Amino acid sequence: MRLCFLVEEHYRQDGMPLDVVRRLTEWGHHVDVLRPGDSLMAISEAVRAGSHDAWVLKTVSGGPGLTLLEAAAAVGLTTVNDVRSIRSVRDKALASVIARTRGLPVPVTYAAARWERLAEIPAAEYPLVVKPADGSSGRAVRLVTSPDHLLDLGPELAGEGLLIAQPYVPNSGTDLKVYCVDGELFATERSSPIHPGQGVRERQVPLPAEVARIAAQVGEVFGLDLYGVDVLLGPDGPVVVDINDFPSFRKVPDAVSRVARAVLRLARSGTAVSAPAPALVPAGGGFGGVDLGGGEFAGRDFGGEFGGDFGGRDFGGRDFGGAI
Repeated sequence: MRLCFLVEEHYRQDGMPLDVVRRLTEWGHHVDVLRPGDSLMAISEAVRAGSHDAWVLKTVSGGPGLTLLEAAAAVGLTTVNDVRSIRSVRDKALASVIARTRGLPVPVTYAAARWERLAEIPAAEYPLVVKPADGSSGRAVRLVTSPDHLLDLGPELAGEGLLIAQPYVPNSGTDLKVYCVDGELFATERSSPIHPGQGVRERQVPLPAEVARIAAQVGEVFGLDLYGVDVLLGPDGPVVVDINDFPSFRKVPDAVSRVARAVLRLARSGTAVSAPAPALVPAGGGFGGVDLGGGEFAGRDFGGEFGGDFGGRDFGGRDFGGAI
């Protein structure tokens, strides 16, 4: 198969997805790697060429790769994950509305374009967890203990764009990260970004049945095949606090081969799974059932570490001339 991976600068040295690219190449597949954050691309021609069986995105939230992936989907090309699903989880404000409307256990979520507006949240809701709606990798996540503390943190939050705030869920200081690889679920435990002093070493842990049901429902609700869910075990049960498309899959057994096989299956299917649209259920409703189931790159040489001039490469018979 011919695949195109869009890899942002942030992940140019990361094992996920570059080890997946190597594995796919070892298996005889042709893989091109594009770095949309550091390249000039004739985007209209690259997409129109249609020479790849699927496009795969590994990017920071808000990175330019999502636009290129959406362009590929707009002309009928397969994307992994489904591009509509990616957009719905990249915007954390949107994701929280979808999740609560569909009965997933997600905290009440406030949103404001200016941090000063968060001061209108009732004092009874504190402490709050405040973060950018387009954040990723724990960027700018703050535990705000009181209205006065919000005033102190305000200058740090300014310029972060749309912010969301959720009441803090009391927990042990560790996050349960659930990874889904094409229907298979795996759980790891790690220190929470707002409790870094816990010193918990990331490790694989048993997956509680209730958390498994919630994580599977996340995939159904958002139409995701490769994703991660951050869960807190609060006093009233598991609570979903974040959802990520194409995460790191750290501590997942044989993660590289599992993810590579999933990419191939999704590419062969012609599209990633699209989100279903069953009737809405009230927040706090039941959980839907799910069957949990049980070298060098052979592609283009884009100049050293996947960057620079693409040198008039031929994508499916189209010569884009010079640097794409």
